[in-house]
Amino acid sequence: MTGLSTSTPPVLPTTPTGSSLQRLADEAWARDAGRSELIFEGRRWTGDQLADRVRRLSGGLRGIGVAPDDRVVVCMANCPEVTVTYHAVWRAGAVATPVLFLLTEDELRHVLTDSGAVLVVTTPEFLPKVTAAASAAPTVRGIVVAGEHAGADSAVPLLDFAALESAEPAELIDSEPSSLAALLYTGGTTGRSKGVMISHDALSAAAWAATATSYDPAHRTALLPLPLSHVYGLMVSVMSLHTPEPGVTVLMRWFDPAGWLQLAQQHKVNLSPLVPSMLQMLLQQPLEAYDLSALVRLNSGAAPLPRQVIDDFGRRLPRVEIAEGYGCTETAAIIATTPIGQARPGSVGKPAPGVQVRIELPDGSEAATGRDGEICIRGPVLMSGYWHAPEDTAKALRGGYLHTGDVGRLDADGYLYIVDRIKDLIIRGGYNVYPRDVEDVLVQHPDVVAAAVVGKPDPKYGEEVVAFVQLVPGSRTTPEELVAHAKQHLSAVKYPREVRIVDAIPLTSVLKTDRKRLRAQLVSERRSAD
Repeated sequence: MTGLSTSTPPVLPTTPTGSSLQRLADEAWARDAGRSELIFEGRRWTGDQLADRVRRLSGGLRGIGVAPDDRVVVCMANCPEVTVTYHAVWRAGAVATPVLFLLTEDELRHVLTDSGAVLVVTTPEFLPKVTAAASAAPTVRGIVVAGEHAGADSAVPLLDFAALESAEPAELIDSEPSSLAALLYTGGTTGRSKGVMISHDALSAAAWAATATSYDPAHRTALLPLPLSHVYGLMVSVMSLHTPEPGVTVLMRWFDPAGWLQLAQQHKVNLSPLVPSMLQMLLQQPLEAYDLSALVRLNSGAAPLPRQVIDDFGRRLPRVEIAEGYGCTETAAIIATTPIGQARPGSVGKPAPGVQVRIELPDGSEAATGRDGEICIRGPVLMSGYWHAPEDTAKALRGGYLHTGDVGRLDADGYLYIVDRIKDLIIRGGYNVYPRDVEDVLVQHPDVVAAAVVGKPDPKYGEEVVAFVQLVPGSRTTPEELVAHAKQHLSAVKYPREVRIVDAIPLTSVLKTDRKRLRAQLVSERRSAD
């Protein structure tokens, strides 16, 4: 991970592609592995120690028959072994397939079967789920567990498996830069998840672009709470290959707001990547009780960040920059980033280096500056396509651009603004209602922690606006009061006619608001009533 400040960024290499990740890793380790550091649960790992484990684990993989282009699924809680496994897989010429641990057994079984994975690497808490899913996946030949586990005959401890203490470091098997480095499965919010093919070049270009816009050696200590078994974690695992000066990463096994604050204070953390739901949880904590004087920047991604959250952080931590970014699995986690010291509230920043953003109207023409349209992307970060899905690939990449399904606009300075997902659009009485507009108003209420808005089938208007709201613990605010609050700030078309108070807003496996589940709940209720 890298550091941030408002000083002039250093000059970085201008050619982020053209080498395999394992070749880039060897060059980086020779250059600076002795100076980088990873801190995890009180233990410090140097870059040299991690590099040595990568070489030995790679030899262990090959020793049990993992061959070039084989898929290795990584379903783990955060720990150093996640990144070690990624690099060992690449060093063996194989393909990393990260799987978020929140997936259900059925979803995991789909990934194992669809990818044709030969091996699964996991951590003890997920071993029962992995074992059950793998039992119905004919290509899986083994399960490896990182860490302590109790007498599981179906799995082998990673240390035994790789013979890490005695095995000779393995030489790398170099891959073509255009070949497959990672196979990532989408969140499945619009149907069965699809495998996204990311090449060595694409992943390298994404990591380089993130480094080019966010690196500063003056602020070199980062706190990483996001899951590494995800496209973002995969990209972060490659960023250090492009960093001129190595830094210190403090890794959390799981995010919890109190633990995050304690680590930020203890290690004098400068920056941290988060998602909006994490930022909202931090705002419920006594931020002022911690020494966060070293903190300079929080990066937000994965979902739109309500303006109220930005304003609240600005009031309570005025020295900390809240910088939004934007990406998706199909672009190896990066599309737009906020340049150091140039955050513009409401914007996700400017297109990342090498990325071209086009705002497209429904007729296929390009939108004028300031006009809403579908966000379309091209550049070296793009996926090679969807796994075994040529029709889906052709549709998504038509005209040479990735069609993201997101609505946005560009301003005159080139800053990108996300309006909403096309599929989440509510059409009430012929008028367009974007859920984010309504949610942003609801979270301005002092008793609202989070909100999710969806359309409900309605015989008169086609769809009606329904809001699900999570309140501050102990709040006595009523649904009627929240409707009145929204009515004060929104037009008659937009304000929700129905507000439902819930214990928590449901999230997908990638920590985005699960509107699909909420819409399904409303449809199910209507069918039951009929």
